[in-house]
Amino acid sequence: MIPPQQRLLDFAKTALLNIFLHPYASVCDLYCGKVIDEERWDEAQIGHFIGIDVATSGVSEVKEAWESQRKLFGCDFYELDPCTEDVGPYLQEKENQADIVRCIRHLQLCFETEEKARRLLQNVSSLLKPGGYFFGITPDSSTIWAKYQKMVEAYHNRSGGMKPNIVPNCIRSESYMITFEVEEEKFPFFGKKYQLKFSSDPYAETHCLVHFPSLIRLAREAGLEYVEIQNLTEFYDDNRTQFAGMLQDPAHSLVDPRGRLLPRSYDILSLYTTFIFKKPDPDLAPPLMTPLLPDGNYDHDEIELHEASWREDEKISQSEMAPGLGKIAEQKGILGPGPADLRFPELL
Repeated sequence: MIPPQQRLLDFAKTALLNIFLHPYASVCDLYCGKVIDEERWDEAQIGHFIGIDVATSGVSEVKEAWESQRKLFGCDFYELDPCTEDVGPYLQEKENQADIVRCIRHLQLCFETEEKARRLLQNVSSLLKPGGYFFGITPDSSTIWAKYQKMVEAYHNRSGGMKPNIVPNCIRSESYMITFEVEEEKFPFFGKKYQLKFSSDPYAETHCLVHFPSLIRLAREAGLEYVEIQNLTEFYDDNRTQFAGMLQDPAHSLVDPRGRLLPRSYDILSLYTTFIFKKPDPDLAPPLMTPLLPDGNYDHDEIELHEASWREDEKISQSEMAPGLGKIAEQKGILGPGPADLRFPELL
């Protein structure tokens, strides 16, 4: 039986691909792993597929399997880590560039250090053709950090200030448990590790919180323009007319008869967000607006200025977005969008 979190994420993957895929498109899948959406690429009639992942992922086995089959599209597989290695030497010809680059559930691991996140985005820019899109799914740091902060606040209220130096490091719900490696109340922009374990999964996944203003800043430096970052609960609401049927199962339904998320489904889906960036094509249209974030080291005292800049630029860019990409929700938290009921009304 497919775990509920996997069914929910599969919905988001399918919806994103339906928005961006078109016949004869060239597609690059970062950290593709052993499970390739082979049927999806066949149905979409893509023109070329590029799979990239580390050697230990088993991508070489996938390559051998694909080469033994006759495909309607060409394919290339590369064993490398796009957050530590340069893809440039593998792209000797423009034909190796892609119309879309997808990264599902791995962006957060590149936020272990700023250098890794920068390298990943530089590689994405090299891989993309002008006018191409970079998109995917990643945990929503705003949701996770808001839950953590509320738990810390409740703990201090219960303890009555008797143990001021002890900070709890674990978030528990019916569906999952999130454990931070270091007990602290500050949010570093890179390297804030935590473990996420779902009740239906025997193994815990290790992630890093993604500081979204830093993501936007590094993407801009790499030549990528910000389009949209949207919590999956709102992404679902925008697309549920099309995709609610994917989640309706008499035995294990994740939505009610009207297609609305059940509380447990909402709780799981709120942990994730979409992200969409575009590589501008100077020959076709002016670039989309991207929030201006100053270079250099960040200071927590400056967050309010950064947040105000991000929100103001969202209002500008909202009217310039490509059709079919949904809307940018206003008043996102500095760490990410988060569902409306968990957004920080003010700076952290």
